[in-house]
Amino acid sequence: KYGKHGEDSRNEFDEQSLAWFYGNMFKERRKELKMTQKEVAEKLGRDQSYIARVERGKADIQLSSFFRIASILGIQFIPSFVQM
Repeated sequence: KYGKHGEDSRNEFDEQSLAWFYGNMFKERRKELKMTQKEVAEKLGRDQSYIARVERGKADIQLSSFFRIASILGIQFIPSFVQM
């Protein structure tokens, strides 16, 4: 349905799936902390609409912003690098 591994359509689907997964994770953690999107945005120095797009998986988020949002929400990521 989404294409074979390595095809453009499959790669796009995989990227969108990951964006949705991490955005949803951020949203759930923000709710656990009883924070609003606006509060997270203010700490990040961005608009509330940006946080809304991140949570929906619709923002092309930079790695630095990803780690800053995670930090604001008390999430620590430890990168692991694997050769493909």
